[in-house]
Amino acid sequence: MRGLVTELVGVPAYSYARAFCAMIIEDGAAGTERRVLIGRDLRSSSLEISYNCAQAVADAGLVPSDAGEVPTPALALAAKMMGAPAIMVTGSHIPDDRNGLKFYRSLGEIDKADEARIATLQTRLASSCVTTNSVKPATVNVLSKYYERYLSFFEPNILHGLTIGVYEHSTVGRDVLLELIDLLGADAVPLGRSHRFIPVDTEALRAEDVTLVRGWAADREYDAIVSADGDADRPLIADEKGSFLRGDLVGALTAFFLEADAIVTPVTSNSTLERSDRYGRVLRTKVGSPFVIAGIEEAQSDGAHTIVGFEANGGTLVGSDIDRNGRRLSALPTRDAVLPILAVLALMNKTRKPLSAIVVEQRFAVARSNRLQSIPSEISSAFIAKLADHASRSSKIAFLGHGGIASRDQRDGLRLTLADGLIVHFRASGNAPELRIYTEADGVEAADALLQEGIQFAKTEMAV
Repeated sequence: MRGLVTELVGVPAYSYARAFCAMIIEDGAAGTERRVLIGRDLRSSSLEISYNCAQAVADAGLVPSDAGEVPTPALALAAKMMGAPAIMVTGSHIPDDRNGLKFYRSLGEIDKADEARIATLQTRLASSCVTTNSVKPATVNVLSKYYERYLSFFEPNILHGLTIGVYEHSTVGRDVLLELIDLLGADAVPLGRSHRFIPVDTEALRAEDVTLVRGWAADREYDAIVSADGDADRPLIADEKGSFLRGDLVGALTAFFLEADAIVTPVTSNSTLERSDRYGRVLRTKVGSPFVIAGIEEAQSDGAHTIVGFEANGGTLVGSDIDRNGRRLSALPTRDAVLPILAVLALMNKTRKPLSAIVVEQRFAVARSNRLQSIPSEISSAFIAKLADHASRSSKIAFLGHGGIASRDQRDGLRLTLADGLIVHFRASGNAPELRIYTEADGVEAADALLQEGIQFAKTEMAV
């Protein structure tokens, strides 16, 4: 659930949190201690919204527990281990004037059916005000188990000899990243800490972030520079030259390091995955972690043993327990930024190759992505529908310089394979008024040019 802060603080946040609790109670899923964990990111509005949620939990007859400022996956792990539902106050990568709520059952993320039930219960409860009992929830430490998860799986000093820059900005995972990288043997160097929220989007990097990281790479020798989005469920990794890795490549390298026999990933991830023999079976889904989780369950039913899911933004899910040299990484089917960062760094140290060389070896098609912001969903949906219609004017004139459209994939948005083999994909964001554009080509210039062509085509057709 996401929206403008002005439309979320107070009754809306309270009412949806209350509806979530009502669903949990209906299902008898509150656990023996009947507590609900509440975490938050570093946005200016997150503390106030967490108060709204705590009051809603208390008014529902459950016990709110304040997890504080923590990464979303750390909260999800704690919910799983404590057998407690959880609410994360975060807007992830979107600007500070927006925020949101993520809901977790004790067994993991809510699914699409749960979303519908929460919406129905929210309407039925019809909360018109927030009670003012000023509940003060007890605090709970969820970070210790998160640290233990990685320190017990990765071998001691597995990152020894590496110098890693950590772009802190305003990600809630900044201290976690610094400490874990240091504890695993690398020299972790803090960079760019911010006291105001910065909306870092791992799929559509800001020009200033690109400039910052390249500047740091030029000023000092780093083996890599790493970061995460606002709630630390999506990783950001740049090589020793300051060039960023796409999230789907980060996910693929993580799966390779973990020796996965099945990958589950949305249709937006790089098409090279199917053409390589490195990654085992590839199962494609619609965009969104609920769909990836459903795909993981399908892979389990089909007999896969080591299942890694990831999205094009790099957020990585572990769909099965993974045993390595007497060490275990337990399943955590929710997006995480820390695991892929540590896995990629460990792979780099294991192979004794610079990250840029590892990237070249994967032979991924060059992929680019960007977004058009402030596009209402009805406008982007109408544009995609016209382009999907073989008989429409938009479809007939689209990308004629590439020979036109050869095939269409409508599993999520519209993924076009052009007559010259290039790919352009249009997709309306599911949680923000944005149109996402993705491209694939054999070279950087071709991918960049197609991205600009796709953006301009969409602007023209939508008259924006």
